[in-house]
Amino acid sequence: MARNKWFVGWILLSTLVVVGCQSQTDPQSEIDPSAATSQEDTLASEWSDEAWAEDTMAWRERRRDVLLEPDGYLSLAALDFYEPGQWSVGSGDSVTVAMPTGPDQWGQLVLGEFSEDSTTPEAWFVPVDGAGVVIEYPHPNQDNPPLPGAVRLAVAGGEDEASRVGAGAAHFYLAIRKGDWAVRVRDPNSTARQNFVGLDYYPLNREFQVVGQFEPHPEGTTIPTGTVLGEILDEPNPGRVVFELGGETFALEAIAAASGDRFFFILADRTSGKDTYGLGRFLYSSLPNEAGQVVLDFNRTYNPPCAFNAFTTCPLPPPENRIDFPIEAGELTYRGEAGQDPDQLPVN
Repeated sequence: MARNKWFVGWILLSTLVVVGCQSQTDPQSEIDPSAATSQEDTLASEWSDEAWAEDTMAWRERRRDVLLEPDGYLSLAALDFYEPGQWSVGSGDSVTVAMPTGPDQWGQLVLGEFSEDSTTPEAWFVPVDGAGVVIEYPHPNQDNPPLPGAVRLAVAGGEDEASRVGAGAAHFYLAIRKGDWAVRVRDPNSTARQNFVGLDYYPLNREFQVVGQFEPHPEGTTIPTGTVLGEILDEPNPGRVVFELGGETFALEAIAAASGDRFFFILADRTSGKDTYGLGRFLYSSLPNEAGQVVLDFNRTYNPPCAFNAFTTCPLPPPENRIDFPIEAGELTYRGEAGQDPDQLPVN
């Protein structure tokens, strides 16, 4: 009976997330690239125990190092939403868009109106003279600025590198979430990064490294994927991987990784909300070999960025990837200050 209640809870959460939400956001923008597997050339299940353990421990070190990079997910210091209009930016008390460092007045942020044809609206920034504001990766089209000295900004998720507007140690960039302007601030001195307490794992257990069989879907198949903001994203879903654990058969739906050379999985299991993070974990795998085999090494499941930082917008496990079995391998719940609290999601 307890198992049934657990699955009903996940299905209810999924239903609440799905209703009335559409977005073009890419959830893989919230994926830690350190999680990419290094087991590329041969089936990792054929490695010796010693080589497998050594490689897995090296992967853990890489994951930690990437998470702690000055520009990594721990550096996210704010995520705020704004309507189209003109907004003051800076570290002073009188501004609308607050920055953690730099001068009191950085300048003016001009955010364009959204149109019905889904065209990304224009965004511009007018820096204050002498404030020391640096704009990296400006939009390639700087025609028709709305104000003298305005620099057009490229928005995250578009064809161009997102513009970074910085002063002091911090910078911000723009994104679009649920049809709203979002300002995301990064600061290497953020609380999440400075107070990071490390990562904890289950003991290595090769019983949780399994060889599954890939079952392809028709070309062009997508899978609806919710996010912590209540968005629904249609992610490329090339197929599923069927595998066995503890004498039972399960399947995980794969998302085509942005790199094109791996599968990405968002999953929850019977440890979620207990030993492991309540909103699920992430896992990469290599692509199927010629026999259609895929190695799933659950020792490399890891927490999404929202486990550490409340200013992230992580994807949630789709209902198909909620495994009714305790996967006691991989990364445990973060013992430091939590990021997104599963009980405090907008959908709840």
